Amino acid sequence: MADSVPSEAEELLTGEPLMAHFATCADGDPHVAPVWYAYHDGVLSVLTTGRKLANVRANPRVAVSVEQSTDGRAEWMVTLRGTATVVEDPEATRAAAERINPKYGASPDEYAENALVRVEVGSANYRTY
Repeated sequence: MADSVPSEAEELLTGEPLMAHFATCADGDPHVAPVWYAYHDGVLSVLTTGRKLANVRANPRVAVSVEQSTDGRAEWMVTLRGTATVVEDPEATRAAAERINPKYGASPDEYAENALVRVEVGSANYRTY
């Protein structure tokens, strides 16, 4: 699925440690929350818990938005839409924590209660300003 994400957008997604806005939906109600993420080859990985995780289990269709801005002025944005899967593998979750947490200044052991969610990207839009 990496073909659905332009290489320019992939470059933006794999740069600085920026927050992603993870949009889920359950029972007809949208829910958006900031998350840390890692992106590689058409798959976005997040470690999460709570309502986001429950929503993914109920409805795997998600959207993710990432932007870079300075002083409130957007420099670029990437929006991804896809299908999320909760990964029930402790080793895969640990490996994801080793990639994601240090990127944001946390140890891999922090937030151990989080579950790994992988988003297979179906479509992407990006824009630079």
